[in-house]
Amino acid sequence: MVSENRRALVVVDMQNDFVYGSLGNERCRAVVPEVCAVIRGGGYDSIYVTMDTHGGGYLSTQEGRNLPVEHCLDGTWGWELAEDVSAAIAASGLRAEQVRKGTFGSLDLARILRRDCPPDASVDIVGVCTDICVVSNALILKAACPEMKVSVISRCCAGSSPERHEAALLTMRSCQVYVI
Repeated sequence: MVSENRRALVVVDMQNDFVYGSLGNERCRAVVPEVCAVIRGGGYDSIYVTMDTHGGGYLSTQEGRNLPVEHCLDGTWGWELAEDVSAAIAASGLRAEQVRKGTFGSLDLARILRRDCPPDASVDIVGVCTDICVVSNALILKAACPEMKVSVISRCCAGSSPERHEAALLTMRSCQVYVI
């Protein structure tokens, strides 16, 4: 437990499949340099990285039936953190705690941040996809840690479409998540 942490960064799902692989797109690729710049220069006390993690039965899950594209299968190249993001974390000098999640939002991430950070800490969120996993994790964190300042760095996020990205930012603002 590191209770002196005042500023934490959450990097959501910056994995190969979301950037370069089966669900990757130009919007996701375009935020990689921004995410890396924030990691390198953000002045954070701690970094947490969520890792979307699925097994071989993904297509039989509710998510798989609604999004029938296998992605982030545990142990594959697509599951791994994008190389530039991994290099930026290494350059930051901080050890990133990896949080595996089998769905959009992570209750474990909220528990870990409650454990590691004081109630008045600042938590910045970057990653993909704004309208699915970023918004899910931001709202879970805000509910679990209501006095933490939870912010999303919009230039470091990409949605499944520009319209859905903007809609997710609006939803987060409505729920007292700062959008910067």
